[in-house]
Amino acid sequence: MAGAKGLRVSCLLAEAMTVLRPPSGGEVHRWMEQGCAPPPSSSVAAFALKAKVVYPISQKFRPLADGSSNPSLHENVRRAVLPHQPAGASPSSSLGSLSQAGKDDCSSSASSRSAASADRLLSRTFLRVDTFPEVLASESADVALCVYHLHLKDLLRLDTALRQEKHLMFIQILKMCLLDLLPKKKSDDELYQKILSKQENDLEELERGLQAKLSNMEVLGAGDSEHLALADEEREERERSEQLVDNMEAFWKQMENTQHFLVDQLKCSSSKARQLSMTLVERMIAAEGLLRDSQDLQALDTLERTMGRAHMAKAIESLRLQIQEETRCRLAAISRGLEQLAAEGKLSVRQKEELLAQQHKSFWQEAEHFSREFVQQGKDLVQASLAHQAEGTAKLTLAQKEEQRSFLAEAQLTTDPEKFLKAFHEVLERQRLTLWDLELEEDIRTTEALAALCQELYCSTIDTFQKSADILFLERLPGVTGLPPVECDCLRQEVQEDAARLLRKAGRFRRRQWQLFQELLQEEQQVWMEECALSDVLQTHLREGLESTVRGALGRLGGLTEESARCVLQGHSLLLGSALRRLALRGSSLATLAQMRLSGKRRVLQELREQRALGQASSPCLDEHQWQLRRALEARMREEAGRLEEEAQRTRLQLQQQLLAEAQEVGRRLQQHTERAVGQALLGHARNAAIRSRAKDRDDFKRALVEAAAESVHVTGAGIRHLVQAYDQRIGKIVQDHAERKRQHLKALQGERVETYRLRKQQERGGPSGSRLAGGTLGATLAVHQRVLSQQKQLLAQLTVHQQVRLGAWKQQARAMDLLEAQLETQLQEAEQSFVSELGALARLPLAERKLLPSEPGLPEKPLRTKRKKPLSRERADPGVPNNEDPASGDHTSGSLSNKRLSQQESDAGDGEGSTKTPKRRSDL
Repeated sequence: MAGAKGLRVSCLLAEAMTVLRPPSGGEVHRWMEQGCAPPPSSSVAAFALKAKVVYPISQKFRPLADGSSNPSLHENVRRAVLPHQPAGASPSSSLGSLSQAGKDDCSSSASSRSAASADRLLSRTFLRVDTFPEVLASESADVALCVYHLHLKDLLRLDTALRQEKHLMFIQILKMCLLDLLPKKKSDDELYQKILSKQENDLEELERGLQAKLSNMEVLGAGDSEHLALADEEREERERSEQLVDNMEAFWKQMENTQHFLVDQLKCSSSKARQLSMTLVERMIAAEGLLRDSQDLQALDTLERTMGRAHMAKAIESLRLQIQEETRCRLAAISRGLEQLAAEGKLSVRQKEELLAQQHKSFWQEAEHFSREFVQQGKDLVQASLAHQAEGTAKLTLAQKEEQRSFLAEAQLTTDPEKFLKAFHEVLERQRLTLWDLELEEDIRTTEALAALCQELYCSTIDTFQKSADILFLERLPGVTGLPPVECDCLRQEVQEDAARLLRKAGRFRRRQWQLFQELLQEEQQVWMEECALSDVLQTHLREGLESTVRGALGRLGGLTEESARCVLQGHSLLLGSALRRLALRGSSLATLAQMRLSGKRRVLQELREQRALGQASSPCLDEHQWQLRRALEARMREEAGRLEEEAQRTRLQLQQQLLAEAQEVGRRLQQHTERAVGQALLGHARNAAIRSRAKDRDDFKRALVEAAAESVHVTGAGIRHLVQAYDQRIGKIVQDHAERKRQHLKALQGERVETYRLRKQQERGGPSGSRLAGGTLGATLAVHQRVLSQQKQLLAQLTVHQQVRLGAWKQQARAMDLLEAQLETQLQEAEQSFVSELGALARLPLAERKLLPSEPGLPEKPLRTKRKKPLSRERADPGVPNNEDPASGDHTSGSLSNKRLSQQESDAGDGEGSTKTPKRRSDL
């Protein structure tokens, strides 16, 4: 979508290149409307268009044979020397140097050439830009590297947008899971808001930390330089990728801690928290799938946008270079006209050279003025465009945030979670594409403005050229040669026709040059498609390999339940999808860096192709020397193509190895998280098995103890009755003491509440008395609705205080009941231990059995006492959690307390049955 707009504008600009030239008189008018580039005056000069020809007469402003000037006069408007060329060489120098360069390259070794080539590629520098219009208005920017640099920035923006969307969807999914877990609560409940705000704050802190690290890294890498080396670009991308992987792992850890956080905050059972975690992971997998599809589509859209930028940049560059073509063609035509007069003896060589030097200086100074004005005014246009874009982006961002809030307020979370996630994703994706389209439209508008500026400056420069030529032929030439004005005017028309013919030939060459550029872009697109296919193959291989490894490991363990194995597989699938999505973007970045490395060699080969096309269009008949030059050019093209292919294979192999190394690192981190999840599942399974085994061993021991006591000759009925009566008395005393302590605590708490209530009422009486007096004085001036609002505020404040007081009272009661219940639990366990020990002593069991008496029954009791003290952590929990137990209820018997503790232990940790079963044991005895 974005790329299509860019291609449309670039095509329009390309067509405009051929019609920007205004009429200059006579038949030239039609030819100038067609648009041309400067062809040479001969087939040999076609290949030496910019060659430095040595003139026999030394003069400061000496014109060259093809109408070119001394390069020192217009080096600002000349193309920069490529990194692979020696200093002082031109990208399109004469082909005599091409054949000699080929011989020199053949003499060098392949290893040294590859090492030097790698160093030269990484040392290339380009302008550090943040927006595309800056590339268009820059004076000496490597367009290809700048465009790919912007492509890397677009990929980073896409990653940031998708990460923020993932965080938003995580919060909404967590909210839905909480509503499913406790449907009686409302979404605006204080506890819910506390949990959600905690998660939101953690995510915001995570994002702020990441952005701070990225900003610091960019500032340290940039320094004070406006240019950036390709080696620095690759280093920044590698460090940025490491930071993004660390951020992804931090988000994984936050998701893993969600279950424990919910257990602490909601005081729910482990089974409910585990169910919530599984639901959360399942819905996050669906969200990750939406993000993956969106990333694939937008990555392709970003690629099309980059190709469109390349089209627009090439069109603007051609428009800027068009004035140089016009200058060369007009100077070449004037040079031929003056040479004709010199050949006829009407003009001396000295006079001809002086006139040519003056025209040459005037024309190239005007061309330099054109370039300076375009850069200066273009920068002003770019600054205005960026300010307009920033203003529009700010307004659109505010509107989009408001749209998100209204959507979330109107959406029904629990009706259809999958439908809600899809709708929410569509809203966020539409907003993201709208922002990108706004930026693209601004880029197109700026490009059109720069093209219009270029056309305006071009027309002004052409008028100056025409006036200078008219002054030469109609004023100065008659005075120097003594020719009649009519003859000089005829010569001027011949010169204009000659210039138009040169421009018409150059127009065909420029169209051929544009076709070659489009073929180059098609080749690059083909390379991008191959990289995308390789990325898909790599992701499929990694997914299948890691999933098969995890499934095989779980199958070999064999000790996990089906639910635990499914939970581990779901968690692994979620983390794997997130990791593969990150690696896909990293692969796109590495493919971009590969294109940046090869752009220099690709441009060299492209210029050689353009030289061949220029030579083919110059003349169909070639002499022996020209055929030698043609063959040398073909050989150089084949050599450069081979070097490009070799360098491309070496670069891709190197970057693919780097991607595989990063994939292994991500896989290692993923393996650590999966191993931890499997370890926790195995630990839970072992804990449950140990609890069942201890419960079975304890039952076996008690059964053996009963059988031994029944068969022992030392146990009598009187002894048994004595033990049971003592045990009953101890249990009764324990329960009675517990009830008394409970009554005293409740009475003390009630007294504190009454005293607090009395003090609050006294404060309210003291405060409102003054307010009533003030109300009496203000009642005459205030309106009735103001008094009503004041009373409403007072009632709401009193209600809030009353609720806080009740909440504090329930918290205090809950803590007191937890302490009393823990004490009761400990006393009951000690009584049971004492009873079992006395029974074993009465039965006079052997030493091997007596050793088990104090230890075996006590093994499961220690974790039970520890678990009963856990409710004390309510002080750190949310004070708004109400206690379902009534602290003012009647006395509990030992059996009811044991049954209640048993049910809590089975729901929380899957513990065995309770330790106090006095009625059953007494009946057995």
